[in-house]
Amino acid sequence: MKRCPNCGCRGQAAFPEHVPGQVQYGPRLHAFTTLLNVGHFIPLERVTQLTDALFGASISDGTVALNINLASERLEPFEDDLKTGLRQQAVLHADETGAKVNGKLNWFHVACFARGTLYTLHEKRGYAALEAAGVLTDFTGVVVHDAWSTYFRLPGEHALCNAHLLRELRKLDEHDRQPWAGELRRALQQVYHAQKTGTLTDEQRAVFYTRFDELVLAGLEANPVQEPVPKRRGKPKQLPGRNLALRCQQHRAAMLLFLERADVPFDNNQAERDIRMACVKRKVSGGFRSEVGGQAFCRVRSFISTLQKQGLSVWTGLVDVFRGVLPKLDFSC
Repeated sequence: MKRCPNCGCRGQAAFPEHVPGQVQYGPRLHAFTTLLNVGHFIPLERVTQLTDALFGASISDGTVALNINLASERLEPFEDDLKTGLRQQAVLHADETGAKVNGKLNWFHVACFARGTLYTLHEKRGYAALEAAGVLTDFTGVVVHDAWSTYFRLPGEHALCNAHLLRELRKLDEHDRQPWAGELRRALQQVYHAQKTGTLTDEQRAVFYTRFDELVLAGLEANPVQEPVPKRRGKPKQLPGRNLALRCQQHRAAMLLFLERADVPFDNNQAERDIRMACVKRKVSGGFRSEVGGQAFCRVRSFISTLQKQGLSVWTGLVDVFRGVLPKLDFSC
C-alpha cells in the first residue's frame, strides 16, 4: 500500500499468487533453509543461526522443519514420476545404511541409476522396506547389489558388486595366505580391464570362465567343511574362505554378468556414491526426531540428487518448488 504525496489517495496492489499472506517469508528463504539442511546436512539450529547472521531473519527450528515438510508435500508428484522412471530402466543399483529416528535404528534405502535417485526410510532393513518403497519389488530388470540375501528375493535379474569381491579376495590372499584368492583376484582384474578397453575376445572370456571355476574349486578344497561340534546346537560356522567360494559358485552368473551385457557395470559404485550422502548426513547432523521428518528429508534429497545428476540447478529447482512449480525431468538414458 502506498499513499500519493500529491493527492493523498491510497493505492494497493494485488499480492502475487505465491504470496498467500500479508506477512511471510518468501520462496528464496524457504529454499535457502531447505538447501542448507537437506542439501548440505547443516543441523537445524545452525541453519537458524545462518539466516539470522545473513538476513536478520530470526526463524526457529520448527520453521525450517515446516519448510522441508512443505517441499516434501509439493514433491509428491515428482516422486511418483521418479518411481515410474526407475521401473522403466534396464539396470538399477540398490544399497542401504542405518539411520536413527527418535533414537531408534531405522534404515535408509536407495534405488538409483545415472539420471535419478530414490531415497526411502523404513524401520526395517528387509523385504518390507523394499515393498514400501514400491520400486524394486515390481522391477524386472537387472538389480546391481552387494549380495545381501534380501535382494535375491526380488523378481528381477541380479548382478553382484565385484568391488566387494575384490576386497574379500585381497583379505583372504594377504591376511589368510590363501593363494587361490590372489590368483582369482588378479584374473578378475585382468578380464575386467580387457572388457573395459574393448580388447576382450570370446576365447579369452571362455578361458577366464574355466579358470574362475578351477580357482573356486581350489578355494573349496582349501577350506573344508567344518564338522558339527558335539553337544553344540546349530550349524557349525564355516571358514570365511569357504563361504566366499560357495558364493562364487552359487552366484557365478550374477558376478560375471558384466562380461555378458555391456549395460551391466562391474561394480555397484552408483549406489555406493548415492548412499554415502546418507552416511554424511548421519555423521554431520545426526538422525531424525520423527519418522515423518525422515521421510520428508528422503523425498527432498531424492529431488536434489536427481537435479544434480541431470545437470540442473538445485537452487532454481528448490525456489520453483516453493513457488508451486515443478521442473520437467527426463528419466530416459
